[in-house]
Formats: sequence, structure tokens, C-alpha cells
Amino acid sequence: MASLTGKTLFITGASRGIGLAIALRAAHDGANVAVAAKTSEPDPRLPGTIHSAVDAINTAGGHGLACLCDVRSDEQIQAAVKQTVETFGGIDILINNASALFLAGTLDTPVKRFDLVHSVNVRGTYLTSQACLPHLQRASNPHILTLAPPLNLEARWFAPYLAYSLSKFGMSLCVLGMSEEFRREGIAVNALWPRTAIATAAVRNLLGGDDSLRRCRKPEIVADAAHAIITRPSRECTGNFFVDDDVLHNDGVSDLSHYAVDPTAELLPDFFV
Repeated sequence: MASLTGKTLFITGASRGIGLAIALRAAHDGANVAVAAKTSEPDPRLPGTIHSAVDAINTAGGHGLACLCDVRSDEQIQAAVKQTVETFGGIDILINNASALFLAGTLDTPVKRFDLVHSVNVRGTYLTSQACLPHLQRASNPHILTLAPPLNLEARWFAPYLAYSLSKFGMSLCVLGMSEEFRREGIAVNALWPRTAIATAAVRNLLGGDDSLRRCRKPEIVADAAHAIITRPSRECTGNFFVDDDVLHNDGVSDLSHYAVDPTAELLPDFFV
């Protein structure tokens, strides 16, 4: 099995949830992981900080680095990338995981919420990719993997939550454009999205609480799919919009039941799939 041993990953939003799961999967290989997130002090509403994530990464066998970084700030992105390169000598893989969620129709979306989802999701993805690209250009098997949905311009994906959908598909368009822009340089740029809802704090706090959590899969399914993608040869794998269980099925994993929070519950489909 391909390994991330000796590779350096820069993961946004890696203090909890899917980002942390991807970090821990890389840590099992002995990878270096920069945890670029904005939570440095414990919050009773949300588990995890950049420091607890680094502790977990180190315990799992990796080498963690806490980078205080709000992706809405270009200065903080640049500082976190600089800190990572100075510590580990470069960046091999960027995971654009940080994302803001706001689900409401047009008339119920305040300007500040519209600005939030676009600042974090689209602008944050673009600026973080831009900051990491000069270092990825020097890497031996460089990857950018963005947690963004498959491109599909059907109205049904936009009508219920227009602001959020615009911002998430903006991330997908970053994948589309950058994959072609950097194809000749051998930098793989791909998207990954879950088939079902994933058991994260967002589901508990915003999408139905414990009952919805029962119908989720664990973040580890996304982490295992991400690992399968970012260990592939970058020149042979770019411009794809992957779905997590498709990746695993194609790699010969037929039984996904262990990823379910409650194997007896009907799975809750995720947005955009």
C-alpha cells in the first residue's frame, strides 16, 4: 500500500472532524502534518483545538505542527505556510478542508453570512492554494485535494441554500481551473465529497442533533478515500471530482459497514450527491 511517510501535509480546518481524520490517517504513515485552523483555546460548543490535534497526530506516529490560521486572513495563511516550510522543509500536499456552513434561502441570508461562506469557502481555498503552490511546484508528488462537491449546475442544488451552494461550487471551480492550469507541472488538483452525511460537530449542532448523527458515516471514510487519492501518482490523477465510497469501491473495499455510526440506521444522503 502506498504511504505518506516523510511527506508534509498542510490541512486547513484540521482541529476536528474530517480534517483531523485526514491528518490522523497521514500520521499513521509517519507524515508531517501542519494543522492550520483558528481554534487555539477550547470551546465548549466544539471539540478540539490546534494543540489537541497536534497531540493526537504525534501519538498516532506523525509529526504535528500547530498553525493558528483563519483562512479569511491572507496574512495568517502566508504565516502558516511559512511556519510549515521552515519546520518541515516544504509542502507536498494541501488539503482544503476548512469550510463554513449556512443553510438558508435568499431572503433569510444576512449579508454577513453570505460574506462568511464566500470568504472561508471560495476565497480561503483560492488563497491557501495560491500560497502553497510555489512549494508544491518543488515537491516530488504534489497534490491539492479540496473538500468540494462534484460540479453539477442543476437548479435543485442551488435553490434551497443559494449562498452556501455558490460558495461550495466556487471551491469546485477552483479545482476545475487549477487542475488544468497546473497539469503540465504535474500538480494533481482533485475534489472529494462524501456520499452521506458525516458525523461532525456541524451535524450535531446544525443538522438535527443526535438522531441525524446515527444516520451518518464516520469521518474515517473520507480520510481513507483522501489517503487513496493523495498517494496516487500526481501526473496520472488530476481534475477529478471523487465521491468517498466510489474511491474505496474502486480500490477493492466492498464492505463499508464499519464506517457507519449505527449500522442499523438508514444513511442520510449528503448535499450535492
